Amino acid sequence: MSAIHPVAFLNSDLMAVLIMGIGNYLMGDEGVGVHAAQRLAKESLPEGVDVLDGGTGGFFLMEYFENYPVVILIDATLDERPTGTIRVIEPRFAADFPRAMSTHDIGLRDLVEGLTILGKLPKIYLFAVSIAMVQPQQIELSPELERIMPELLEQVKTMAMSALKETAGQIMA
Repeated sequence: MSAIHPVAFLNSDLMAVLIMGIGNYLMGDEGVGVHAAQRLAKESLPEGVDVLDGGTGGFFLMEYFENYPVVILIDATLDERPTGTIRVIEPRFAADFPRAMSTHDIGLRDLVEGLTILGKLPKIYLFAVSIAMVQPQQIELSPELERIMPELLEQVKTMAMSALKETAGQIMA
C-alpha cells in the first residue's frame, strides 16, 4: 500500500522502492511530479512501494534517499523538447541531471552531490517530463501534460515493479 508520507516505513528492515514527485504545485506544469505522486498515492501499490510528495524539499528529503535502496523521481524539465516528452535517466552524479531542470534543480543536484560524498546515494531513476514554461499561481496542469499523465503513471509503476523485483532478487541472492 502506498502512503504519501511513509515515515513509519523508514524504520523497517523491508527493502523498498520510493516514488518521489518533485515540483512546485503552485507553478502549473512545474508541479507535474507532485501531481503524479498525489495520483499514485491513491492507487493500490504493492507492499514495498511507497509514494512521497517531495515538493521542493531539497535537503529536507535526504533521509528518504538514505533509507530507500531505489528512488524513482518524477520532475519537470525546461529542455526545449516538446511539452509532455517523458525521458528516463539514471543519474549517478549531480552532473547527470538534465541541465535545465525546473526551478528547484539546485537543491536536488546539491542533495545528490551530498549523498555521493557520504556514500549513501541509492539507485535513482529520474522521469524527466518536458514542459514549455513555468506558470506562476496556477495549480492545474496544461492539457498537454494531462494528456500524457496516464502514460507517465504507467511507466513509473512499471519501473517501480521492476525495481522491487530486482531489489528482492538481490536480497534472496
